[in-house]
Amino acid sequence: MDPVDVGIVVALVAVLALGVGIAVDRFLVKRIGLSTLADAREQASRLLADAEKEIEALREQRITRAESDLARREQEFQEEIEASRRSWRRARQKLEFRHEKLARHARMLAERDDLLQEGADLIDRLRREAEEQKLQAETLARRSAALLDDAEEQGRRVGAQRAEIDALQASVAEDRRRTDNLLAEQLRRLEELAGLDRDDARRQLVAQMVDEARLEAAALVKEIRDEARTQAGREARKVVLSAIQRTAAAHSIENTVSVVNLTSDEMKGRIIGREGRNIRAFEAATGIEVIVDDTPEAVILSGFNPVRREVARIALQRLIQDGRIHPARIEEVVEKVRTEIDEEIVETGERTVIDLNLHGLHAELVRHVGRMRYRTSYGQNLLAHSIETARIASLLAAELGLDAARARRAGLLHDIGKVVEDDNENPHAIAGMELCQRYREDPEVCNAVGAHHDEIEMTSLLSPIVQAADAISGARPGARREALEAYIRRLEKLEELAGSFEGVDRVYAIQAGREVRVLVQHDRVSDAQAEQLAVDISRRIQTQMQYPGQIKVTVIREVRSVSYAK
Repeated sequence: MDPVDVGIVVALVAVLALGVGIAVDRFLVKRIGLSTLADAREQASRLLADAEKEIEALREQRITRAESDLARREQEFQEEIEASRRSWRRARQKLEFRHEKLARHARMLAERDDLLQEGADLIDRLRREAEEQKLQAETLARRSAALLDDAEEQGRRVGAQRAEIDALQASVAEDRRRTDNLLAEQLRRLEELAGLDRDDARRQLVAQMVDEARLEAAALVKEIRDEARTQAGREARKVVLSAIQRTAAAHSIENTVSVVNLTSDEMKGRIIGREGRNIRAFEAATGIEVIVDDTPEAVILSGFNPVRREVARIALQRLIQDGRIHPARIEEVVEKVRTEIDEEIVETGERTVIDLNLHGLHAELVRHVGRMRYRTSYGQNLLAHSIETARIASLLAAELGLDAARARRAGLLHDIGKVVEDDNENPHAIAGMELCQRYREDPEVCNAVGAHHDEIEMTSLLSPIVQAADAISGARPGARREALEAYIRRLEKLEELAGSFEGVDRVYAIQAGREVRVLVQHDRVSDAQAEQLAVDISRRIQTQMQYPGQIKVTVIREVRSVSYAK
């Protein structure tokens, strides 16, 4: 019942009660007197007060119920709107998929039309040849008629010869008739056996020729692609080798040396020792070359093994602090430092595994994880990069409903091949996968380790997740060695190149320069032109810029239709 109706009913009740009170009042005045009349009036007042309280309570109850109903309907409306939006997104994705499918179908139809046109041209050429042969046959027939006329002329002269010619003509006509009948009979039998008439046979011949042409075209395309892939691999190796030639020296200097500071240059003589026995003993014990040059108050340790170089650095610092530098003491200190470094490596690996909440990792893999602490990749500490990759992979896997712990495990081990000590000529991804397989890691984890640089095929959903996490960890600004000014100039150059094309509205370089998104004007650039524009921009970036990895070019063409209701 509506609150207004309730109020009316209550008011009527109150009025009725008032009337009853008045009647009772008059009656009591007549019967009882003035004292009874006062009691009746007081009772009527109480009735009115109770009625007003009941009205107020009913009104508040109705308002509360109406507000709750309104909130519930508003929530249902929001849910319906969100469901409609999801349906709209799905419909849009389906529409885009259908559009791409129709585009592919249109291209296939165009190719089919071209092939049919070629078949039609071939049929026309065959028809023209048949007509030419028919004309030749008619010419021969005319010549035969002329010869017959000559024969008739001669026959008039020689009756015997004419009779023979007539007999020959009759025989030839009979033979031609029998030949035509035989040919027609053979064609009829052939059509009966094949179950086709001439038009159907012609169409099947054209279809067969189209299929053969399509197969030849596919084989030619495959041959061209294989040749282009081979050529691209050859050119890529040349580019990589050229880059190695230009940067190998500087890279080696930055990543293969350690500097030990000395209190004075007199310490250099003690490090060398009498006739060089101390420095030879130190190099033999550590496997690291010691360079004592004109650098003031410093000695350089050079070696490719970062762990050995760290052992040599700590050992040399302790020998300098101790002051006792001789071959026996050098071997003792080096062995002690090597034991400490090995313990620290294991402790670092165990602490990393515990921090990432991983269990059941083989002890040798834990040791390799600890060795990552002494290795860098593009100026980024390998252990920090692996931990960051593991955490990112775990978050991605959790969002996709996959095993987060397994993704975290694969992310931690994805670059473990970089610290493998044995002579392994395989890329670090393959070496890491073989190491994980040797210690019986999960097959999905092994595949993710081996496929994160596309050396092998991805057979697990974890593989693309680890690859994406690796790219995210290495792509963020500041993660790897790159000057800030050079980084900013590269992004500005990227946006400038992409924005130099006609019809481009806005350009955004995102993901630390790994992707550039180009927004074009829909009235100046069509869908087909947008696809070609993406290819042209990527080609210009390849020819005019130098950048690590690859850059994804995305061209966005948006159409907005606006109207106003007046």
